[in-house]
Amino acid sequence: MKLLLLSNSSAPGRAYLDHAREVIADHLAGIEELLFVPYALADHDGYTAKVASFMDGLGIRVSGVHTADDPRAAVAAARAVFIGGGNSFRLLKSLQERGLTEAITRRVRQDGVPYMGSSAGTNMACPTLRTTNDMPIVQPASFETLGLVPFQINPHYLDPQPGSAHMGETREERLTQFLQDNDVPVLGLREGTWLRRADDALELGGVAAGARLFTTDADPAEYAPGADLSHLLSARARFDHRAA
Repeated sequence: MKLLLLSNSSAPGRAYLDHAREVIADHLAGIEELLFVPYALADHDGYTAKVASFMDGLGIRVSGVHTADDPRAAVAAARAVFIGGGNSFRLLKSLQERGLTEAITRRVRQDGVPYMGSSAGTNMACPTLRTTNDMPIVQPASFETLGLVPFQINPHYLDPQPGSAHMGETREERLTQFLQDNDVPVLGLREGTWLRRADDALELGGVAAGARLFTTDADPAEYAPGADLSHLLSARARFDHRAA
């Protein structure tokens, strides 16, 4: 399985996806055409054009799955799949309604098609939607997502800010609450970071801020870019989200 999971697609002072240009180019090396899934935003055409503009610089053509007469057939023919960010609930509902959760999972797991996700697209790679930051603006049929990794991810992870006037829960508190009812690791990906999976190897990349791992049986653990996180793919990290 070949995955690139970005915490974010835009970085301050940088063009769209530019902060991850090198790792994207390496991940998609040899790919001439990419299937983009724009359902996390309402403007599918505009979103696809934005991705196409970036990918053109890498010599990769982009087609939007929303333009296909048969979206499942488009996935079956895709050489690579990119699911962009936006609202995770809207995205998952759209995938479910079109029968694309199973179609994409099959292509990535069984056929080895490279998968790339950013933000909401990274959430889709997890077993469930339960660690997204998004507001549930629509109701999907279930929270079950693609399950391309056996642990949860929290993109755009923000550390607690000492002295903050914000009185709501911090991200740390919300993930701790999640772990009170779910026995599955959660990796908080800070801005500018990403995960790369190649079969049974998983590596953290990106900026120095790195990531933070939350588990039920230990204090949160810090990981710097370059860290080997392959242990999160092991059998002991898996959980049956259908029974949760």
